[in-house]
Amino acid sequence: MSTTDLPASHAELMDGVYRWQRHIYDLTRKYYLLGRDRLIAGLDVPAGGTVLELGCGTGRNIILAARRYPGARLFGLDISAEMLETATAALAREGLSGRVTLARGDATDFDAKALFGVESFDRVFVSYSLSMIPGWEKTVSAALAALSPGGSLHVVDFGQQEALPSWFRKLLRGWLKKFHVEPREVLRDVLESESARVGASLRFRTLYRGYSWLAVIKIAI
Repeated sequence: MSTTDLPASHAELMDGVYRWQRHIYDLTRKYYLLGRDRLIAGLDVPAGGTVLELGCGTGRNIILAARRYPGARLFGLDISAEMLETATAALAREGLSGRVTLARGDATDFDAKALFGVESFDRVFVSYSLSMIPGWEKTVSAALAALSPGGSLHVVDFGQQEALPSWFRKLLRGWLKKFHVEPREVLRDVLESESARVGASLRFRTLYRGYSWLAVIKIAI
């Protein structure tokens, strides 16, 4: 999918939300996007492996992954040109421009070969993006389709805060709504269904009393 084919309304919405927010995004989000570092630590990228982040945003996660897995080739996809501008600058500052390739695209429908020149990936991860993507279920399907045999999809996102006080849940939901973020109540159901569809295994964990959900879908070799 070319940039001219991107869903204009969502791309424009994300650019509008993050045109200024991107400058303080990492500083503020570290307090409530919990579980991201645990996801990266669990990628267990094979030597010389390929890693794709869907919804790479400012590049924060992909930079940490590049440091942790120095032999890996990394790729990032985002629909927001504003976020990609910030990510590109961050990668340059870290001296990682040669190891990480970024592209603008729709996470629900992308052509990895056309965007990155890569047929498939050993690891694909999505960190706090499914809760922002319209038609997010298609992102799960697209991510699984982009995996190599034996590869895995790693997801971390907001849970349902099931073991936290109701007032906290209400406060959090109100805050997230300001940024067009909606925790996906049926996330586990969709991941289970997609895992069964492709004959993959699913590991699903609840973190911080339901604040976050962390999942890994592993494709059979």
